[in-house]
Amino acid sequence: MACFFNLIVVKNKDNTSKRSKKPWPTKDAMQQVYEKNLWGSGESDFYSGEGSHKVEIVAPYVQAIITFLDTFEKPISVCDLGCGDFNVGKELVQYTKNYIAVDIVPELIERNREKFKVSNLEFQSLDIAKDKLPTAECAIIRQVLQHLSNNEVKLVTEKLYDYTYVIVTEHLPKGNFQPNADIISGQGTRLKKQSGIHLLAPPFNLKVKEEKVLLSIPDEHGIIVTTLYRFK
Repeated sequence: MACFFNLIVVKNKDNTSKRSKKPWPTKDAMQQVYEKNLWGSGESDFYSGEGSHKVEIVAPYVQAIITFLDTFEKPISVCDLGCGDFNVGKELVQYTKNYIAVDIVPELIERNREKFKVSNLEFQSLDIAKDKLPTAECAIIRQVLQHLSNNEVKLVTEKLYDYTYVIVTEHLPKGNFQPNADIISGQGTRLKKQSGIHLLAPPFNLKVKEEKVLLSIPDEHGIIVTTLYRFK
């Protein structure tokens, strides 16, 4: 199992040793995910895991997002924050005015640029926690925040108010759970702590005008929930 932290030995007052974890930079951790195929290898050089390829997960998600996009008289602009290998995003581009796909791994973005060439499609390599986000009417964040520490999630959520709509998909435990347990950014999620992201709860306290669940898909680990937030 891969680890996304360095172990540091600290000497206590009684001269005994204590180990503490120093997180890796998120970019390094995510690059390792793809280099070592930690989400599986699939049939491609970059593979974003079952959540981006399993038909039972992808098909209903794509249909739910298309249904939302079709409610507009004219196509709207969309920013995909954490586009991964783009197996999902490629199904949505034709329903948008323009589609900006973002990921933190530069090699993945370069691969996507070569593989997916459409006139209204643009790829950018950005750290969504640290960098300025692209302008669009709607942002999509699909199973991304679940891999980030609370500090990074908070940095992302502070930027979401610039969008009119934000569609967030998260893998959550079934039934009641304590939201927003902190983790080290990387391959894993909060499911191992029987927790999951809830943006309206502390410490994020996202303020929205409307919240609507678009889709819920149960699986053996929990439930994958897609929620639409409206800000304006």
